[in-house]
Amino acid sequence: MATRRLDDLSPVDFKPAWFLPGPHLQTVWGSVTRRRRAVTFRREFLTTPDGDELVLDHLDGSSESRVHVVLMHGLEGSSYSVYIQGVLAALVRHGHSATAINFRSCARDPQNIRRMLPNRRPRFYHSGETTDFDFVLHTLAARMPNHKFAAFGASLGGNVLLKWLGEHPDQKLVTAAATLSVPFDLGLGSRLLETTAAGRFYVSRFLATLRKKVTRPDVAPLLDVPRVMRARTFWEYDDVATAPLHGFSGAADYYERSSSIHYVGRITTPTLAINAADDPFVPAEILPLLRDTASSAVSIRITPAGGHVGFIGGVAPWRCEYWGEETVVRWLVGNRN
Repeated sequence: MATRRLDDLSPVDFKPAWFLPGPHLQTVWGSVTRRRRAVTFRREFLTTPDGDELVLDHLDGSSESRVHVVLMHGLEGSSYSVYIQGVLAALVRHGHSATAINFRSCARDPQNIRRMLPNRRPRFYHSGETTDFDFVLHTLAARMPNHKFAAFGASLGGNVLLKWLGEHPDQKLVTAAATLSVPFDLGLGSRLLETTAAGRFYVSRFLATLRKKVTRPDVAPLLDVPRVMRARTFWEYDDVATAPLHGFSGAADYYERSSSIHYVGRITTPTLAINAADDPFVPAEILPLLRDTASSAVSIRITPAGGHVGFIGGVAPWRCEYWGEETVVRWLVGNRN
């Protein structure tokens, strides 16, 4: 399948905002300053083949649009994550429809978006879980036979998307895909976050909500809860929670089978992968390996700066420009075959 390079897009150069120097300000600025209700959703509870439910938030486009974008958020995110809201807002400006998938256990209560809604089954989600995306995609395609589909994933959601594309090199439903800040190698990423004070801070914020989930009455009997509560790294948590809940023998097995670096070489769909070289979640050594491993269908854009799902430019704090989000939307809605 033919692809197009990012050089076909304009502008191609990301200039980080002068008031957000360094990776950490780029990473956290949006989450503390941006609106989490930038668009209006139409919510659906979709029953899965295994009797669980997925919460989908739909965005209606113009009557002329025939492009529908499916979005996946990052670890412990939701459709209310600011980067998902940002991409959706950009799609609104282009007149396109979209569906944001909330991973199992991640959907937020519209009346109180700090509150996560529990799912039905004693399982959650993980970086290699592609069957839910596959189910949603085929459900939407059956409902919308005259639409073409594109897909976007950020961080963990991007890993899921790349893995699915590599698992299905002959698929025809998704005609363009884009990702932001994918870690690619989960094991290397986990170890990187153990080595810095900033990394340990980020992990502690994620684990605060992840640990709470295992105390659910249907989940707790399946795990060694005291060990989960003692976990201080992703490796420790994944070894005693993610792995046993989802059929892996341990963290090493989970990381090996779920890392998208093992799948990017099989991708045939035109795909844009944007990463920052200073991303505190992504080991620098994985990016050259990505260039060597990815198929020719994957257009790789590595910016010197941008942090993790940041890529914020602009001339003043009240005039921020989210280059990464705007770039992936131009790719998704313009890369039609």
